[in-house]
Amino acid sequence: MLKRARPIVILMAEDDPDDRMLAEEALQESHVANTLRFVENGEELMDYLKHRGKYADPASAPRPGLILLDLNMPKMDGREALRAIKSDPELRSIPVVVLTTSKAEEDILRSYDEGANSYIIKPVTFEGLVEAMKTLQRYWFEIIELPDVALGE
Repeated sequence: MLKRARPIVILMAEDDPDDRMLAEEALQESHVANTLRFVENGEELMDYLKHRGKYADPASAPRPGLILLDLNMPKMDGREALRAIKSDPELRSIPVVVLTTSKAEEDILRSYDEGANSYIIKPVTFEGLVEAMKTLQRYWFEIIELPDVALGE
């Protein structure tokens, strides 16, 4: 019962190559039809979203319908990137889900205060990650309604 006719781009900001690989495998295992793209830090995330540098061509960097954001990354961390996204009128409608290992109450509170739409502590098992991907897919793309601008339509 998918409401969207075309796949949505999910953009994951994650510096750990193992976590990126697991997320990609979990997405495939969960049979989610959406496309997963990766950036390695907050600086690259902002370049992607603003079509700068290697992401200058909008066709190669389509607007994501959802951002999965790790907090602890080099260069610009996830906290700074979240602030930048949610303070930008062109970007703030994109849902941002913090997906991180941090269980710190301060990180949770600060993330919501800065505009995160959800906060998920990374599952420790592959099966848990598959379930998280299925749940994210169902919630963000089947259950709720997002404005077309959030989906780049």
